[in-house]
Amino acid sequence: MFVQSARFVAAHNKGKRSIMEEVGIYGQEKGESNLRVAKMNLAIHGISGKIELANSYYEDPHHSIGKFDFVLANPPFNVKGKDKNKQIVIDPARLHGDKRYAFGLPLTGKGEISNANYLWMQIFASALSPRGRAGFVMANSAGDAGNAEKEIRKKMVDAGFVDVIISVGTNMFLNATLSCTLWFFDKSKAGTSRQNQILFINAQDIFIEIDRAHSTWTDEQIQEIADIVRRYRKEEGRGKYKDIKGRCKVAVLDEIRANDYSLNPGRYVEIVEKEMDNVDFQARMKELMSEFTALTSEAHKLEKKIGEDWRRIL
Repeated sequence: MFVQSARFVAAHNKGKRSIMEEVGIYGQEKGESNLRVAKMNLAIHGISGKIELANSYYEDPHHSIGKFDFVLANPPFNVKGKDKNKQIVIDPARLHGDKRYAFGLPLTGKGEISNANYLWMQIFASALSPRGRAGFVMANSAGDAGNAEKEIRKKMVDAGFVDVIISVGTNMFLNATLSCTLWFFDKSKAGTSRQNQILFINAQDIFIEIDRAHSTWTDEQIQEIADIVRRYRKEEGRGKYKDIKGRCKVAVLDEIRANDYSLNPGRYVEIVEKEMDNVDFQARMKELMSEFTALTSEAHKLEKKIGEDWRRIL
């Protein structure tokens, strides 16, 4: 995770006062090899900052709460509280009382961490200053997750800082071959016309294919998506925002509550069906089969648990 802190300092240029922005990059990483790569990147680009060796679930070496103006992150998806060997990876007892998790912990009925997605989101949100913004990659399933995760999502939505949700296509990230979602928080929404709104964008059909396993965005495609957000945020010179069928929609909080607090863009953006070529079809079928397999596995687990609970009752 990388956190970017931006502060403004005054400078003098030929007797005239001007403003320049000084940027510092801060972050933390639990793997020593990744830590060295991150530090090397800062040095190569001549950027000031500090990267610490730390486990982000438990440790906050930068005392980040309310401190940073920007957060950029690509966290691991769907990390569970136990690994395959049943060894505890995320210990809930060590998380209780941590002020970064102000919206609660995603606990199961057994008191275990079911999924770390909403831990990461709270880490990012808690680090933001009153004018801070966060952008990060998240698994599609997080937008509709239930149980304790849903309760945390409700609190986040009602708090008013969830700003933009963008669905993107497959193979856009090296560590996520399936389609995923970009989330953006904005603490400065309070008191603006966007305070009770969230922008949803469907960008799954915006990409160029590098090869069958890798896709990317061109500068023009990035600009296309960014301009939608800038119009929504009423940035000067960007024109007036309007919903576009199949592309984007602004939903008010009452509509989101009516959709059971779902943050899945497909619930709000009317998708325009398009003919798929053979490559698109194969990629989509692979994605659907992966989702089907995961859901089937979860259904078998629930079926087994129901049977065990029923036997205990009898």
